[in-house]
Amino acid sequence: MNIKDQHQINSDIRDAEVRVIGGDGQQLGIMSSSAALRLAEESEMDLVKISPTANPPVCKIMDYGKFKFELAKKEKESRKNQKMVELKEVQLSMTIDTNDLNVKARQAQKFLDGGNKVKVAIKMRGRQNAHAVLGFEVMNKFFDILNGAVMDKKPAVEGRTITMFLSPSKQ
Repeated sequence: MNIKDQHQINSDIRDAEVRVIGGDGQQLGIMSSSAALRLAEESEMDLVKISPTANPPVCKIMDYGKFKFELAKKEKESRKNQKMVELKEVQLSMTIDTNDLNVKARQAQKFLDGGNKVKVAIKMRGRQNAHAVLGFEVMNKFFDILNGAVMDKKPAVEGRTITMFLSPSKQ
């Protein structure tokens, strides 16, 4: 959304009467929009409608370019502070050995420590589809190895895969 679309400035303000706030924050009272515009031009600033829903609408005399710059700066700062949570995936197998399971668990632990969510998947092949219980045991063993993890979604069979979603604990 463009900042220009949010506010009416100077001659765009067509209301008969507006409540005016001066550049120093003082209330100048209710006056016609043309008189308010004249006041703004005398002080070499812009008349900006900041509250269009009020009765009468509230306009402020300010430097609109500086105001726009400050808004853009605040928006950029808030975007910078956001952290994107990624979904990382760890593949296991039903016949995984203990040491391999520990290696995968350390890998998943790094992802969780980095603040990311982890999807753990086991792809079943051939006769393994008939023994999905073994896959659930591997998933539960994997979850027990991890510390500081919360199970968002318990292990579930989806087609030929068993999936489980983990997220870092809130500590």
